[in-house]
Amino acid sequence: MKPSSITSDHYLLAVKRRSSTTDRQEAYPFSLPALRNFHELVLHPKVTFLVGENGTGKSTLLEGIATAWGFNPEGGSINFRFSTRASHSDLNETLTLVKTARRPRDGYFLRAESFYNVATEIDELDREPGTSRIISSYGGRSLHEQSHGESFMALMLHRFGGHGLYLLDEPEAALSPTRQLAMLARLHELTALNSQFIIATHSPILMAYPNSIICQIDETGIHHVDYKSTDHYLVMRSFINHPEQMLEQMMR
Repeated sequence: MKPSSITSDHYLLAVKRRSSTTDRQEAYPFSLPALRNFHELVLHPKVTFLVGENGTGKSTLLEGIATAWGFNPEGGSINFRFSTRASHSDLNETLTLVKTARRPRDGYFLRAESFYNVATEIDELDREPGTSRIISSYGGRSLHEQSHGESFMALMLHRFGGHGLYLLDEPEAALSPTRQLAMLARLHELTALNSQFIIATHSPILMAYPNSIICQIDETGIHHVDYKSTDHYLVMRSFINHPEQMLEQMMR
C-alpha cells in the first residue's frame, strides 16, 4: 500500500524507524537483516499481516510496535503492567508510530507464547477484594479452565468489542483449522466495527482474509506480496494436492 491510498479509517498509519538509530546495527534485534534494513511499514486500515520464516523478526517487530503503543510486552490490554520475565527487545525505543486523529476505544496485544501469563494475572487480580471481575469481559469463565484454543476464541468473541487496535502474534497457534475459520468470521465482524488489526502469522487460512495486505519479512527486508505468492500458500497447496509425493521426497 502506498501512502496515497491511506484513508481516515486508520488508527495507526505507519511505523517508522528513526534514522538516528543506525549506529546499533550489530546489536539484536537490529542484527536481523529485515530489521537492519527496516525504515517504514505502511499499514492497511483494516488488517496487516506480517509473514515470514521463523527467526526473520516478524514477532519482534510486532512486539516493538505493541510496546511503542503502550501495551505490556507480555500481552494484554493497555492496563496490564505485570512482568513475568523481561525478555523483550528495545526495538520499541527506536520506532515512531504515525497515528491519526482517531483514537481507538479498545485495544489488545495477544502473544500466543505468553497468554498463559495473562490468564494467570487475570485470575490473581480477580481475587483482590473490592474489585470488579476482569474475567467477566472474557466470557465469565477462567481462561485456565478452558483449552488454549477455547481461551483464544473467548478473547476474540467476548473481550474484543470493536473500535479497537488489536495486535495478534501467531493467534493460530492454539486453533484448529475449523476454529481459524471461525476466527476469520469474527475478524470480519470486528473490522466492520472500525477495528484495525496487525497480525503476525504462519496460517494460510488467516492470511486469506481479503480486506488486507500481506507484508513478507525476509533477509531482503519487508515487502508486500500477494496471497498466492506466499511460501505458506504454495507449500500448503503442494502438500494438500500431492501429499504422497512430497512425503516421499522429504523422507528419502
